[in-house]
Amino acid sequence: MSTVQATTVSCPNCGRTNRVPVAAEGRPKCGHCKQPLPWMVDAGDDDFTEVVERADVPVVVDLWATWCGPCRMVSPALEKVATDLAGRIKLVKVDVDKNPRLSQRFEVRAVPTLLVLDQGETVARQSGAAPAPALRRWVEQSIAGRAPAGKG
Repeated sequence: MSTVQATTVSCPNCGRTNRVPVAAEGRPKCGHCKQPLPWMVDAGDDDFTEVVERADVPVVVDLWATWCGPCRMVSPALEKVATDLAGRIKLVKVDVDKNPRLSQRFEVRAVPTLLVLDQGETVARQSGAAPAPALRRWVEQSIAGRAPAGKG
C-alpha cells in the first residue's frame, strides 16, 4: 500500500504552512526555514504498519476514544510534546473504537493508552492522562537509549 495522504502543519519556527506526509522516510522539515516540523498524524488498522512501524524516528502512539474525557485533555499536551520534540519523534493517534484490531493487538484496557514504539517495538507504555511536562519527560526517557538514525 502506498500512502499519499498528507496533513498540514504550521512551522513553529517561521509560521509557514507545510504539507507533511503521513508516512515517509526521514523527518519532515519546513520548506521555508528548513527547521524540523512536528509530525502528527492519524493511523488505523489498515495503514498502521506503514505509518508507524516503518518510521525512522520513535513513534508516540496515542490510543484514544472520542467519548473519553481524559483523552481530550491529553491530546493538546501530546501535541505540545510533539512540537517541542519536532524532528525527534512522530505522534500517531489511533481511535480504538474505529480500529479494533490495533486495540486488541496492544491489549488496550483503558484509554488513553500511550505507547512509544521504536522500529515497531514497544519500548514504553502508560495509561491515563498526564500534563505536557510529565509526558515529555516520559517520552525523552523512553527514547534516551535509542541509537540516532541516519540523516533525515
